[in-house]
Amino acid sequence: MTSLDLLLSRFSTDALTQPAPDPAQLERILSAAMCAPDHGRLRPWRYVVIRDDARAKAAELVVASMKRLDPDVAEAKIEKRRGRFSTMPLTIALGMHLRPDHKIPLIEQEMAVAAAAMNVLNALHFTGFGGVWVSGDVTYDPQLATQLGFPPPHRLAGFLFVGTPSPDAKSPRRRPVDGYVAQWDGAPVHFAADEKAAD
Repeated sequence: MTSLDLLLSRFSTDALTQPAPDPAQLERILSAAMCAPDHGRLRPWRYVVIRDDARAKAAELVVASMKRLDPDVAEAKIEKRRGRFSTMPLTIALGMHLRPDHKIPLIEQEMAVAAAAMNVLNALHFTGFGGVWVSGDVTYDPQLATQLGFPPPHRLAGFLFVGTPSPDAKSPRRRPVDGYVAQWDGAPVHFAADEKAAD
């Protein structure tokens, strides 16, 4: 399998089991973040690793955030999210160490964080692990972000659930790329994927 074949075989999954990467493996995997595009070399990505007994503590912080954001949140939704955060083999909180007054626009700092997270997901796949990037309403709760180490103006970009894909984890069928590519000849382009979406 070539490197490109390996990349094209990556998919996100939350059907994850133990083992998660050990500390040495995780250090190497997270080092892939340092290769991400990063205008200004600000390195705005930050990672909080949550494993073992800390998972249940993090789950309770997430539940408290859900109730704070929506006092009428359904108990079934609470229990589902509590279960996910407390049982995933390993969770990485994705932090954005933002510098609003810097000459590099905030959107570019945020894109660097996203690019680094994608590198981490690829590195997980390349080393035999798997993961999924999740967000949701709690991602945008400044109190939860502060509790995890990201007080304003810093923020969360979501969470990576990490582990070993279970045997029944299946890659989704890939759409062909041609609907998302257009050759520019001087006039505004149109994409086939957008035409299908409008139908």
